[in-house]
Amino acid sequence: MAEDYPADEVRPRRRGRKLLIGLVVLLLVVAGLLVVADRVAVGVAEREIAKRVSQEVTKQGAQSAEPEVQVGGTPFLTQVLDGRYERITIKLRDVQASVEGDAVRLPVLDVDARNVRASLDTLRTGQGDVVADTVNGTGTISYDSLVALLNRPGLTLGEQGGKLAVTAPVDVLGQKFTVSGTADVTVGKNGAVALRFNNLDAAGLPNLPLARTVLNNFAKDISIDVPLPDLPFQLVVREVRPLPEGLAVTADAKNVPINSVT
Repeated sequence: MAEDYPADEVRPRRRGRKLLIGLVVLLLVVAGLLVVADRVAVGVAEREIAKRVSQEVTKQGAQSAEPEVQVGGTPFLTQVLDGRYERITIKLRDVQASVEGDAVRLPVLDVDARNVRASLDTLRTGQGDVVADTVNGTGTISYDSLVALLNRPGLTLGEQGGKLAVTAPVDVLGQKFTVSGTADVTVGKNGAVALRFNNLDAAGLPNLPLARTVLNNFAKDISIDVPLPDLPFQLVVREVRPLPEGLAVTADAKNVPINSVT
């Protein structure tokens, strides 16, 4: 025969179940609000950093499209309280700066700051140090900018087999020839891009010492050091290599104070 349980033993269990469900729902709601607050805080920080970066670019006498900023690492609010941010990336497009009166154009400049240290009090008051353990930058110098600096009508630059290739019209002994060849690209003094053209030749060039001298002199004339505009975050150029879209520049720095853009 089935045994009946008093109603007062069933009700507490049901009330307990409802209380547990309510608590879980409440926790989910709170968690959702925290996620929303976290994302809102990230958005505010990214907009503020972008504004400061724009100001810094203008101070350097350069111009660019509006910076694209992304603060990495989750959750963001925990990073704020800890005073340490995993990663801040900044993308600048259409950067243009003047170098010795000539415009140097970088279609893209990417900056990646890692392990950024900034106390909550520093962020609140604007006083104190904001330091990144490492900052890496990669950018591309357009070939059009380099051609303008070389100032040789008809000269073109491009990438060929991983090297910087050149073609240009040259007047040799009263005749027009199309010269072609490649250049060694290295980092020169003070972070300038050093272009050293060699192995230049021209189809149909007379096999005469004077003709070869003219060609060698032309190679020397277009072998220059291209100074770069001041890069943000104390970035120092470490490597330059030709790509189809332009010369790729890699730069880095360590223990960088970045108060001016945070």
